[in-house]
Amino acid sequence: MRYDYVYRVSGLFPKRAAPVVCVSRFFQRFVFVLSLAIFSALGLGFAMGEFGLFGVHAGSDQDGAYRQMRVYAEVLKKIQTDYVTVPNINDVTTGALHGLLESLDSDSSYLTPTEYKIYKERPATGVAQVGITVSKRFGYATVVNVLPGSPADKEHFSDGDVIESIGGQSTRELSLAVIRLMLEGQPGSSVEITVIRPLKSDPDKLTLTRTVTAPAALGEQQYENSTILYLKPGALTAARVDEIAARLKAAGKGHKVLLDLRNSTGEDALQGVRLANFFLKQGTLATLQGQKFATQTFTADPAKWITDAPLSVLVNRGTYGAAELTAAAILDAKRGDVVGERTFGEGSVQKTLELPDGAALLLTVAKYQSPSGKKIQDDAVTPTVIVGSTLDDDDDGTPPAKGDETLNKGLALLKARTS
Repeated sequence: MRYDYVYRVSGLFPKRAAPVVCVSRFFQRFVFVLSLAIFSALGLGFAMGEFGLFGVHAGSDQDGAYRQMRVYAEVLKKIQTDYVTVPNINDVTTGALHGLLESLDSDSSYLTPTEYKIYKERPATGVAQVGITVSKRFGYATVVNVLPGSPADKEHFSDGDVIESIGGQSTRELSLAVIRLMLEGQPGSSVEITVIRPLKSDPDKLTLTRTVTAPAALGEQQYENSTILYLKPGALTAARVDEIAARLKAAGKGHKVLLDLRNSTGEDALQGVRLANFFLKQGTLATLQGQKFATQTFTADPAKWITDAPLSVLVNRGTYGAAELTAAAILDAKRGDVVGERTFGEGSVQKTLELPDGAALLLTVAKYQSPSGKKIQDDAVTPTVIVGSTLDDDDDGTPPAKGDETLNKGLALLKARTS
């Protein structure tokens, strides 16, 4: 089957033209082979399931899967025979696979052979971006947080903004993995984004130039006559967690700690576990579990513990991934107050499963849980002290303004604590 290719937003993704071969003949053969496989499997399951090697019983999960395959084949047949025009069955099937994976969670993705090839060949370093962390909510790409000083920050993107399209392609039709690829590119290249902002009736169409933006420096400030050490890490990388460790050790015993994890992200969840260990000397920090994933329990190492100083942690909707594990561990251990808004909810592990045709699945195989057993991906982290949205939308990594209600509440709670 031949396709004409045109360059899309990133200059890499193909646009399919109409197939040259007859769709009807292809579809008939497809349905015939699929039906044959289904009925063969059903017959074999009936013959051997009750007594044989396969153990397929009436009413089992496998039997239910076979019934759903029959439904899918029937739906395809109706689409092919009754839809207003003769459809491209390959596109229909690809769309169904995208929807199937996305129905599981936002991080599970189906990648076509072309998409997977680009995914594998993407450079590990030197990639320019627009400066946003994105996930999927309600079917569309949603901004989780914005990197200070980035192109997106200069265009006043904020958490909760919905990216309706990238380069004219609706994000509803794209997997999360492809959305993230399309936001990346060569330094100086541009990408057109349509964004829907809360409380605005019309979407904004913006063209952003991709850049390599350095992460903001560790935010640090002293409050209350230098008795409260304020730290704002931003991205929780290994180097940034090392910086925090050095600041905590240098502060000594006379300081209380205000850890600002608002708009903090991190791809390596274990850095969040590591940060929590600085404040927790013993006990479980997190667990990682899945259907066929060997359960991992992360326990505090007394040798990595640093301080028992009074602690408050600030969180918001942009607290994502590794930072959520830190907040969850501190909250469950009642080690300190967690102040602000409910966090985003991200904490899972994906496995890449290659398919025979060159496509691939990025499938979630395990999820992180808090010490009390709550899945971060499903339940997020709800603070002990709820405070509404902050007034400072343009977070540039500097200490927040005096009008910051969340900061003020965190400081007040710390001042009231003596131990």
